[in-house]
Amino acid sequence: MSDTGRPLLEVRDLVVEFPAPGGAFRAVDGVDFDVHRGRTLGIVGESGCGKSTIARALVRLSTPTAGRIVLDGTDIARLGERRLRPLRPRIQLVFQDPYGSLDPHLSAAEIVAEPLRLRGIRSKAERRRLAAELIDQVELPSTALHRRPAEFSGGQRQRIGIARALASRPEVLVCDEATSALDVSVQAQVLALLRELQREHGLTYLFISHNLGVVREISDDVLVLRGGRVVERGPVDQVLAAPRHPYTRALRGAALDPAAVRGRKPRHLLAAAAPAPATDEGASA
Repeated sequence: MSDTGRPLLEVRDLVVEFPAPGGAFRAVDGVDFDVHRGRTLGIVGESGCGKSTIARALVRLSTPTAGRIVLDGTDIARLGERRLRPLRPRIQLVFQDPYGSLDPHLSAAEIVAEPLRLRGIRSKAERRRLAAELIDQVELPSTALHRRPAEFSGGQRQRIGIARALASRPEVLVCDEATSALDVSVQAQVLALLRELQREHGLTYLFISHNLGVVREISDDVLVLRGGRVVERGPVDQVLAAPRHPYTRALRGAALDPAAVRGRKPRHLLAAAAPAPATDEGASA
């Protein structure tokens, strides 16, 4: 059940700029949103619209140029590292690339155990035990513990990335295109896992994607981003059923274009973006 009180995460007038020839490039331009505890906000838009820049700012992998990022009452936007360090475990990032984000030299158990060490759990035996529990929680077999990332499929690697994020006991997970590198059938499995983890732990999600159908599957609300600015927002069903902005309508049209969907076209994802049930596309692209 969602929290009806103060939002867990409040973002106000977020601006992120990067140096560029002739002056600064504004990648994120005055973005505002709230996310309540236990809810999921989808952020959708085409590549280059500022989605990943927002993700990196939220977890403070980069420092915003201006604006506020208020996590449970504390503005973390420009906190120094000493004050930020104890807050970092509360908001964690699940990366887009399920292989490049994992150390290829470590086993799955070692990858998941590293945040446990940072939490101050000194006993190796205890870290191994907790890592095994987390690996089990993301529905990987115990045989996965001693295998390295190259020995897993993309979906399995993403599960390891989720387990690693959960090891910090976060309240907020920022999923940055966390399913975009996966086949659609594996996407569905990872989305189901994320929903189950949210029910079990009361997690709050920011789910960032270019795919409206995937966002519809997991989000309560959606924010549509274009050129670093918000062009539309609202309950996800409402926005997808009757988008007001031409850009949102174009995104929905692309989601329904068979050429834009790789692999088997899952009926439930296409129907989610359509105002009426989609026909069965069936064939692989």
